[in-house]
Amino acid sequence: MKPLKSSHTKNKIEAGCDEAGRGCLAGPVFAAAVILPKKYKNIDLRDSKKLTEEQRNRLAKKIKQDALFWAVAKCSPGEIDKYNILWASIRAMHKALKKLKQSPELILVDGNKFLPYKDIQHLCVIKGDNKYLSIAAASVLAKVTRDNYMIRLDKKYPSYQWFSNKGYPTQAHRKGILENGLSPEHRKSFRQLPRVKQLDIFKDQKKSR
Repeated sequence: MKPLKSSHTKNKIEAGCDEAGRGCLAGPVFAAAVILPKKYKNIDLRDSKKLTEEQRNRLAKKIKQDALFWAVAKCSPGEIDKYNILWASIRAMHKALKKLKQSPELILVDGNKFLPYKDIQHLCVIKGDNKYLSIAAASVLAKVTRDNYMIRLDKKYPSYQWFSNKGYPTQAHRKGILENGLSPEHRKSFRQLPRVKQLDIFKDQKKSR
């Protein structure tokens, strides 16, 4: 496998940003910002989706040890519903950047859309989590943090099997919605089920209030 780039510039302080949970039916969207040392190397680090859960957990610990600065933040299902998932994903990145103890001089963002953060230069990189180590590191931290959050949330709402699906639209998750309705953690602006069944759920929940 081709190693990922350690940085985009020689001298600027760079922060990689990525999110996790955009395609989920429930739970917040999480984002991370990571500043790695210049010339950092890690041959195992890449897009979190290409790693196993065990690999992600191991790498998350390594990233936290090696990073100069890192931060993770989230936007709630309510924020996602009020605005939209794209805005919420970018907003979560902004929150993570704000939490960094060192302000970067360049922000490397996975994807093709971003809103300016303060007056800091940014660069959108399509499939950036498989090109730059800092973006890949952010991808791993966001994913691991969100997965752990959904596992804890599963104890409160066990009907949807979030411990295994993490809020993504699996058959088991949708079966839980069909049988139990929507939880407060579900994104009401997302189509949870085929349209007719989803409208029936909303009607039933309004009647029970």
